[in-house]
Amino acid sequence: MELIGNVENKNVILVDDMVDTAGTLTKAADLMKERGAISVRAICTHALLSGNAYEKIEASQLEELIVTDSIPPKVSHPKVKVLSCAPLFAEVMKNVHYNQSISSKFIM
Repeated sequence: MELIGNVENKNVILVDDMVDTAGTLTKAADLMKERGAISVRAICTHALLSGNAYEKIEASQLEELIVTDSIPPKVSHPKVKVLSCAPLFAEVMKNVHYNQSISSKFIM
């Protein structure tokens, strides 16, 4: 694994679409801290968190992993914060029902 850029004295946020075993994510977090990052957090859309992912997260330098509930979490963990997709889905469904635009939910 290689790091391009300088993270020294920075708060780092790692972004991914999906985390399965958390191996790459936790190695990246550890590398950021080794290179001088103040803190490392991560955010992902889909958290499979299979195998020993929770143990890897616990043992890593990752301070927090923010995920959605698109895949329901298996267990609760102090480093994993779960955000609900329900409000977004509800608003999209309402807009579709009333023939209103949903493009603002997908285009930033």
